[in-house]
Parts: sequence; structure tokens; C-alpha cells
Amino acid sequence: MTDDQWRRVRAYLNDHRFELTKRILAEDPPEHLIPNTPLLARRHWIPDKPVPLERVRLRWRPDAPDALLDGGEPELDHIRPRREDGTRYRYYADAVRDLAKPRLFENRSCYRLLNVEDSTDSPVLTFGRGQYFDVINICEAAAHEYASAALAESTHTPFRDAIGDPTDLARRPVMAATSTLVLRHDRRTGDAEFVLHWRDPAKVASGGGLYQVMPVGMFQASHDAPWNEANDFDLWRSVLRELSEELLGATEDYGSDTAPIDYASWPLARRLDAAREDGRLRLYWLGLGMDPLTYVTDMLTVAVFDADLFDGTFRHIVSTNDEGHRVGLEDATGHSAGIPFTAEQVDRLTGSEPMQPAGTALLRLAWRHRDALTG
Repeated sequence: MTDDQWRRVRAYLNDHRFELTKRILAEDPPEHLIPNTPLLARRHWIPDKPVPLERVRLRWRPDAPDALLDGGEPELDHIRPRREDGTRYRYYADAVRDLAKPRLFENRSCYRLLNVEDSTDSPVLTFGRGQYFDVINICEAAAHEYASAALAESTHTPFRDAIGDPTDLARRPVMAATSTLVLRHDRRTGDAEFVLHWRDPAKVASGGGLYQVMPVGMFQASHDAPWNEANDFDLWRSVLRELSEELLGATEDYGSDTAPIDYASWPLARRLDAAREDGRLRLYWLGLGMDPLTYVTDMLTVAVFDADLFDGTFRHIVSTNDEGHRVGLEDATGHSAGIPFTAEQVDRLTGSEPMQPAGTALLRLAWRHRDALTG
């Protein structure tokens, strides 16, 4: 494959992720699929009801063995472009860096998902060490391969065949993002709204051109300095930093290259921790799943803010951030946090709009459990 051919397929992938995902689901319905959603998951990954986030337990396994695949397999030779010297790129991330680099493209350390225990009441997740480019080398490469086959009207996807069951966490390195549905809930009226994001393919390496809940971010430490690995190994702290960055437009530089984040003295953390204590902010776990096109993994969480807490915390909410822009609806008052959390809007966005599978699953699950989340 020449670099021009590679670029054409990459552009086609970014322009047609939604259609390619529908094609996969129509052609060969996956074995592990969350009912009424386009997201892959094993049964015990999705609880029967929302689980308070504080009941989700994390375990650390730094000595985990390497996965069987790393993205350098010969099964990808048919989509590897050649460099000027005629040699093939070994890893997909290297080709992206040289031929189609988005604005955000850095190989940061991540927490690698190793195991999900068979319990939906008190989920236990085990993590080890990984790298963000594992996502690019495996997930984006698999999506590129499928897009190339679709363009050629072929079914030749040897790398996806080598992956086999994408929910097998030992088969490949699995990095997980935290995808959070933020609800602004008015206890007086019972109405709720949620914030929605459009991911710009010029800025992001995965999921570009699609709608998604916000905030979303890789589950990783704030910096690769070793003291952050344990300090940031916490789902709430991950969500907290993403709220600051994506909704408030704050920097990702927390100074943690020189010292770990002091969450106890961070004003936003103090404010929201106090709100969790008094019940004005409730956080829930709805499970985790994988995109059928890319095999990207998302942990599904919901943050329910009382309206006054949301308005006070996010009075300077940004319209554009480093990954795309926030999507809203006009209303008669000129004030809206985003999209009304109603059956009409959930059905529209998850039925006909180009939304990431994780966002679709999260919205549908949240709507199914709306009484438990906002009651």
C-alpha cells in the first residue's frame, strides 16, 4: 500500500465510522453485544442496575504478562504503507504520526485493563501498565483494515481474524477510557439535561467525526512521572480531571511532573467531594464495553449534578476544547446546558445520529435506569 492509498483509506475511515459500524453489525452480529446497543460486552460487565461509583474496586497488577498481540503482526502487512526508503511501517501509530497526525497524539502511559471479575453488584477491575499507542496500533489498525476491505468490497481482514474475540482481555492490550454522561438535574421540576460533544477528526486520533458524551478520557495518570501512577489510580480522580479539562477548558498540566496532584487542596476537587458527601453530586457505574469497529474500550459512568451545583461549577463552561466542540440546543430562555434528557432526544441521538457506540450505549442504559439515577 502506498502512502497515498493509506491516506485515502484513513480519510474514508474518519468520514464513515458510523456507517462502517452499522455495516459490521448488520453483516456479522457479534457474539457479545449489550442488548439494544451497538456495544460489545460480556454479560457480567454490565450491572443490572446502576452501581455507586464508590463501590467499584480497582486492583493493581504491575507484573502482568504481555498480551499475545501488539499490532506488529504480519497480518497487518497488507495495510502498512511504505516509507521513502521502501521499508514498511511496523506500527500503525508510526504511520499516523508521519502521514496523518492529529493535534493530540502522544504516547502516554495508561492503565491497562486485565480482568473484570464476575460480579455486577460490586465490580472489581484489575489493571496493569500499558501505553496509549497500544490503542492506535491495535484498535485504529483494525478499523483501518476493515475500512480498506469495505472500499475494495472485500472480506479480507486477517488482523481482525487474528484478534478473534475482542472481549478476550488476554489476547491484546486493552486500554480503557472513562466515558461520563453528565446530567444536570433540577430536583424541583424533575427535568434533566446532558452535555454532548462532537469529536473533531483533525484533533483526535480515534472516534473523530462522531458525537459522544462528555467528558471522555483515557484512564491514565496525569503525567508519566512515577509518583503519579498510584496517586491517580482512581476512577473519580480521572473523571474529575476530565471535567476540568473538557467542560472548563483547563490545562492538562497539573504540575505533576514535579510532584503528585494534591487533590485535597484543589478547589474543584474540594467543591465536588463536598457535593458527593451531601448528595448534590451522585456518581454511578453502568459497566464497560467495546466499539465493534475499533475495539476501543469505554468504562460507562454517570455524574448526576443538582442543577444549582452544575450551574455554579460550570458557569464558564466552554463551547470548544482540544478535542472538539460542545453541542447544545436553543431554548426559549437562551439558557441550556446541552440536550434535554428525554425519550425523544435519546431516541434521536442513538437511533439516527452519528454517535460513538459507547455514547449510544451509555445514553440508552441511563435512560433505562433514569428513575434510579435521578430519583
